Amino acid sequence: MLLLENIILAINSLLSNKMRALLTMLGIIIGIGSVIAIITVGDSLTLSVSENMQSMGANNVYVMLNSRKDAEEESSRIDGAKFGKLPSDSMYINDSDYITEDMIKEMIEKFPDDIYAINAQYWAGRGTANLGNNSASITLYGNSVGYFVTNKLEMLGGKMFSETDYSEQKNVAIVSDKLVNKLFDGNVNNALGKDVEISIDGKMQSFTIIGVYENQGMAMMGMDMSGGDNATTDLYVPLKTAMNFTHETSGYTNFQIITKVGTDAELLAKKVETFFEPYYANNRTYEIQAVTMGSMVSMLTDMLSTITLAISIVAGIALIVGGIGVMNIMLVSITERTREIGTRKALGAKNSSIRTQFIVEAMIICLIGGAIGVMLGVGGGILASKLLGYPAKPSISGIITSLVFSMSIGVFFGYYPANKAAKMNPIDALRYE
Repeated sequence: MLLLENIILAINSLLSNKMRALLTMLGIIIGIGSVIAIITVGDSLTLSVSENMQSMGANNVYVMLNSRKDAEEESSRIDGAKFGKLPSDSMYINDSDYITEDMIKEMIEKFPDDIYAINAQYWAGRGTANLGNNSASITLYGNSVGYFVTNKLEMLGGKMFSETDYSEQKNVAIVSDKLVNKLFDGNVNNALGKDVEISIDGKMQSFTIIGVYENQGMAMMGMDMSGGDNATTDLYVPLKTAMNFTHETSGYTNFQIITKVGTDAELLAKKVETFFEPYYANNRTYEIQAVTMGSMVSMLTDMLSTITLAISIVAGIALIVGGIGVMNIMLVSITERTREIGTRKALGAKNSSIRTQFIVEAMIICLIGGAIGVMLGVGGGILASKLLGYPAKPSISGIITSLVFSMSIGVFFGYYPANKAAKMNPIDALRYE
């Protein structure tokens, strides 16, 4: 009953000074609102990234060269780039370090019941596709059969590569609709079967167009990043054809294993690492690492969660500032109500009752401010997530934690003023002017 009376007293005190109470809550509102909004956006981003990565092949295994911890830099510089490696990267590697075709074939023979296909991609460079006086900017990629299993192309005409195209290493290409717009006035049927000349770093080769795909571009923050018809788009050729174009014979730095249905990807990843150990036992620079999309998603979500937490802690500083504001206004309130405190103590109120009264009042201020902050934070977080193009995901645990923390702020910063009021001498308090 005493607690209920204290709550009623606290609410009546706040209602008698509405503007002062609102200004006192402002720091709490801003702090809680900021933290909730950041957590909401962070969780929404994490969820979106996780779902996108899972859709790319949650049960696939990614095999790559990985530098040993004690490795020294090699003296020979890589010439070109491999699957998963950006053209601007620099990496020192010897020809003997590459994953070879024979290694991959032996691996497939070793695990025939687990491997459905191999996805390998070779970056041959950036250049132009030329037809008469017209040209289009392209990036030339060589792809294995498995690439198109995990990377679905929306075909507008023509066909995908055949087994013959791969085995005979034919000069055939699948191009984007953007290239067709530049070289063939957008006529897909007119482009099929035509030859275009590819020029990259002084190397020139003629390729026959056998397919046209729809260029999706890049979606970023809800905006179209396709770049229009002048964009540099990907031109796909058979894997060995692209390697022949740049006279690359070394091998691969990484590739992707597309697993069969029912395969335990984590277990297969460990088996693959064990399989490659003999090949790299004497390699002092590199070793083979095999990871699954599940482990990659876990690492990425952990990183995003850490970033969200760090930013939330910074935003939470406003809560400390709000708590100091609560302490300040409680000290002012106690000074104004000195005679009231003296009267209560003269009538027999215990120190604990006085202390509880003002702690409850501080908690009520922080709780109301926290509730308003939660509503603003959730609303702001959902709005920001929608604007960024991510599905909104308010954090229930974050909301509960914020409210509990807000009440804790009230207890912590309200204790000193409350204790000061409880220790007042009733005679001095009654004589206070």
